[in-house]
Amino acid sequence: MIARLDKRDFLRRNPFERGWTDGLFYREKMRAIHRIAPPHLSDGARILEIGGGRSGMAALLYPQAHVTTLDIDPALAPAKAANDQRTQFVCGDARDIPFPDHTFDVVTLFDVLEHIEEDAAAAAEAMRVVRPGGWILVSTPCADWRYPFYDLMRPICPSERSLMDEWGHVRRGYRPDQLTALFGREPDRRASFINRVTAFYHDVAFSRLGPRKRSLLYALAALPTAAGYALHGEETRGTEMACAWQA
Repeated sequence: MIARLDKRDFLRRNPFERGWTDGLFYREKMRAIHRIAPPHLSDGARILEIGGGRSGMAALLYPQAHVTTLDIDPALAPAKAANDQRTQFVCGDARDIPFPDHTFDVVTLFDVLEHIEEDAAAAAEAMRVVRPGGWILVSTPCADWRYPFYDLMRPICPSERSLMDEWGHVRRGYRPDQLTALFGREPDRRASFINRVTAFYHDVAFSRLGPRKRSLLYALAALPTAAGYALHGEETRGTEMACAWQA
């Protein structure tokens, strides 16, 4: 059996150098994904990570699995893929995945669907290439996501529109019922992340402030943010979500 990486070890692999401040939002996403990901896969499991050229999240989560990264931009090919027999990069489109039906044990769409105009086609392709009993893992902003979360931060933050354009979003995010419609039923597992308290760090992380001023705001909000992170449970409302469907 291939085991999911221990949560503590997984979170240590947060790619942000300052994972508890600038990268806290990413740590929260990683924790939510860990919560919904299956704890074990079969030996020889194959994973398709759609749009994972930058993060390599699936390979971090299941370091013993064979991971294929599919991305439309060849420049995002992970450097390690060339020297690792368990990973490979394929340049391709999520709406027309170049693999036969039922090829993969897990298909991931981490922060991908909100970038694709024809999201129904991408969801259908993910369902086509996953094996019966396999899993589809998704993370995405909620439909009511906004930036900055706190209005008082607007003078020091870029506009939401400019940020969405920079990130390549074609939509803000999804309501749970919209994801249910895309994948044909409600997810088997769901976890939220970035709650109304920890959202302040997310605002600061993408603000126009320099490192010193960001550090000051992080320090001032450290205690409530730490509490908000620690107390975020299964029923806590978040601005983003991770979902899992078993095929």
